[in-house]
Amino acid sequence: MAPEVPLRNSLLLRLLIASFTISLVSIAATAWLTARSTTLAIKQERGQILADDATIQNTLEGFAAMHRNWDEAEDTVQELARRTGRGIVITTRAREVITAAERSDIDQLPLNASAVIDPLHLSPPPDQGAGPSEQVSRIDPRAVGPYRLPPGERKKLRELAHQEASCFYDTQGLRTHIVEEPSGRPSIRALRSGPVTLQTCATKELLAPTPTEAKALTELTALVRTCAERNRIRIEEPLTIDAQFRLDQAGFEQGTSALDDCVEEGRREQLAPHVAPAALLFVTSPARSATPVFDLSRAGTLRVLGTTSLILTVTITITAVIAIRLIRPLRTLTKAARAPSGRHLQIPITTKDEIGYLAAALNELSERRERTDEQRRVMVSDIAHELRTPLSNIRGWLDAAQDGLADPDSSLVASLQEEAGLLQHIIDDLQVLAAADAGSLRLNFRKLNLRELAEQSLDAHQTAAQAGRVALNGYFTDDLTIEGDPVRLRQILGNLLSNAIRHTPPGGSITVSAYRVEDGVEVHVADTGSGIQPEDLPRIFDRFWRAEQSRSRNTGGSGLGLSIVRHLVQAHGGEVSVVSSPGTETVFTVRLPN
Repeated sequence: MAPEVPLRNSLLLRLLIASFTISLVSIAATAWLTARSTTLAIKQERGQILADDATIQNTLEGFAAMHRNWDEAEDTVQELARRTGRGIVITTRAREVITAAERSDIDQLPLNASAVIDPLHLSPPPDQGAGPSEQVSRIDPRAVGPYRLPPGERKKLRELAHQEASCFYDTQGLRTHIVEEPSGRPSIRALRSGPVTLQTCATKELLAPTPTEAKALTELTALVRTCAERNRIRIEEPLTIDAQFRLDQAGFEQGTSALDDCVEEGRREQLAPHVAPAALLFVTSPARSATPVFDLSRAGTLRVLGTTSLILTVTITITAVIAIRLIRPLRTLTKAARAPSGRHLQIPITTKDEIGYLAAALNELSERRERTDEQRRVMVSDIAHELRTPLSNIRGWLDAAQDGLADPDSSLVASLQEEAGLLQHIIDDLQVLAAADAGSLRLNFRKLNLRELAEQSLDAHQTAAQAGRVALNGYFTDDLTIEGDPVRLRQILGNLLSNAIRHTPPGGSITVSAYRVEDGVEVHVADTGSGIQPEDLPRIFDRFWRAEQSRSRNTGGSGLGLSIVRHLVQAHGGEVSVVSSPGTETVFTVRLPN
């Protein structure tokens, strides 16, 4: 690696390029978002204005359709003005003020009215063309006048409507709801579309005009006759009009539309005394400040360019200063890491920012490496010591047999086999620990009963316990089913039991108990042995460590059993811990998940 970083790979250059790019993108994005947001805001405002105008006009047309005059319109106008934020004024056709939301609105009346409020002459729908399609009435449906039904007739018609709705549900499974029209007449509406036959349950009683409607329709029929005579339209008797103002008459001289026009004209004449007179509606927007516009002149362009240049200059300057402050401690860290000395150097921490945290982390890493190297040297020494003894014994006996100093009988072979077995045991333990350290320790999980496994381990160690005059006891609950590797779990219990037997004097006892706890099972191995000093407890699971360093291998083991226990328990996702009272009791606790 080169001693100096090339310019193309320099962090400073990268930061400058990044800041320049970010500034350009930010300026462009801000300009685009501003223009886009402004355009959308204008469109939304225009759409809201149109919606408010339609709401104001529709509400006031409904008021006019249901009232004979404008005397009580002030509250409605003020509510509309408050809800929409618009200025509202209603005048007569002679521009005499009827009512206004605010007094100031009267002084700002525009030249042309926004709309004409006349419930008898509504504006035609936007989609109504000039073709021969069915004529649409321009009378507000809320204008009912003499067709408004009294409570008694409404109740009777509603009962009939409920009967028809029940009939639809019973015969066709059709769910309906009843809608009351402005006059009070109920109308049945289906909740779903589909192939239904409405005539099946329709009754003439519900369709027939009530006495109130019949009286009003008789009056309307007379008005239609007068209109037809005035326009020389021949009528064949009888002339009837139903409650929906549909004609039941054929054979007109001038076609259907001519007589329909008479029905429309007759309705207007009939409803005129019952609705408010036509009025002019003025809707104004509240006063607001002028909307700023984009100045694309040369001066405006120069201002934009000047501002952009200033932003870029400030951004690059700040980035350069920050980059230099970042690079200086990084170079110090690089020099410390490349120091030729074999010692792990401590890097001075001069800042409290991320670089300072990095220096502290490197110092901690250096300390951990020193501790790891020391542990490695100690472990290699311990392994050599542990392997040297059985190998020395084997070689000594073999040399003695070769020199004729010892007879190669069965006792010698048994002794050699014992030393070879001890050597193999140490090597197997080291392989287990190496696999655990490398993360390659494989476990064959399956569902098992921990109670059966513990009882098997107790039976396997009964001979060793009886030889040392130590009592083995077991106490287990019934439900101890878990997921685990039976071979490794027996190895865990075997190591704990072997350790307990070695450290329990004759006449002592060892108790193994297991019971279910929240989210798992706990196993306790308690002995009445010599115990462990409090200062030795943190190192009890270290490799090749013995509580009594002078203890021989014959009584102290290899020093790997408890370390293997910890790794195997952790591989099962559990925990192992120990508490001890010197000279009284030692309890190892293994907690395993379900």
